[in-house]
Amino acid sequence: MTGMLASVNSLAEAKIVLAAKVDIIDLKQPAQGALGALPYAEIAQIIAHCQAHCPISATIGDLPLEPELISNAVLSLVQLKVNYIKIGLFPTGDLLATVAALQSVDLADSKLIAVIFADLPFQLEWLSVLKQANFSGVMLDTMNKQQGGLTHLLSAHAIAEFVQTARQQDLLCGLAGSLRLSDIAELRVHQADYLGFRGALCVQHERVGQLDLAAINSIYHAVRARPSL
Repeated sequence: MTGMLASVNSLAEAKIVLAAKVDIIDLKQPAQGALGALPYAEIAQIIAHCQAHCPISATIGDLPLEPELISNAVLSLVQLKVNYIKIGLFPTGDLLATVAALQSVDLADSKLIAVIFADLPFQLEWLSVLKQANFSGVMLDTMNKQQGGLTHLLSAHAIAEFVQTARQQDLLCGLAGSLRLSDIAELRVHQADYLGFRGALCVQHERVGQLDLAAINSIYHAVRARPSL
């Protein structure tokens, strides 16, 4: 069954989506970029309150792919016992060197999730490299939130191919990127492990705005809806 990931930027927001019974609480600061990071103190606070009830994912921030920089950022989240650590595959830096360096990082019980951006060039072959480097999952997202959502940028065939390739590599697979309520029926067909939302959960679909409980519930029920016969 496809689950729902909800991105939040504070403990107050985390409590709201926890009460809504989302499947993953994702920690990021939208005002700081595509994968803007929360301060470590806030992450620790949210984990203390929510992790017993719901898995927590968190981003390391919009960082260039520099091996030492990324490894240190990952270690900081490992020490906080984040369940899923999201690393954006941004175009600056050295992807292969960074992935190689992460193989020597002691992840304890944390799992690495690579975020691949649909609005940048990417290759499906990356997924096998990530699997060999002990990544546990991949997420297809968008970097520039002004260029349209995932379903605008990629065809249904391209999204299906991404999900199928992730499944062949035994990687968890998430789909995100300015998703709206109207995208859910189309995307659920691909049977990704989860769909990720931020803007669609907010008042007037503003990703830096306040959460809208009615929107959260609408998204939740659409993700959970039984397939039509």
